[in-house]
Amino acid sequence: FSQQILDVLHPGRANVPKSELREKLAKMYDIADATQVSLFGFRTAFGGGKSTGFGLIYDDLDAMKKFEPKHRLVRAGLKEASQKSRKQIKEKKNRLKKVRGTKKSKTM
Repeated sequence: FSQQILDVLHPGRANVPKSELREKLAKMYDIADATQVSLFGFRTAFGGGKSTGFGLIYDDLDAMKKFEPKHRLVRAGLKEASQKSRKQIKEKKNRLKKVRGTKKSKTM
């Protein structure tokens, strides 16, 4: 597992796709599977030409699935997004507020 801050110079381009950066990082660090690389938090500098972001390289996919947040796993295509409506989630939360302890698992 390694983490790094990435400075990407891209004069003449608006920005660089994360998929392209993921492939390039995998090649640089001799990683067989590019899905082990997680890139996020990219910001383009004022005036363009340079972007800065954060990258994580995991040893294997199991480690990535264990430690990476769910929303980033969904973006990487390793997990399916839950299809619950906002109202359902809020109703469940309010039902759980009315009970204590082990009864919470029964009301779900």
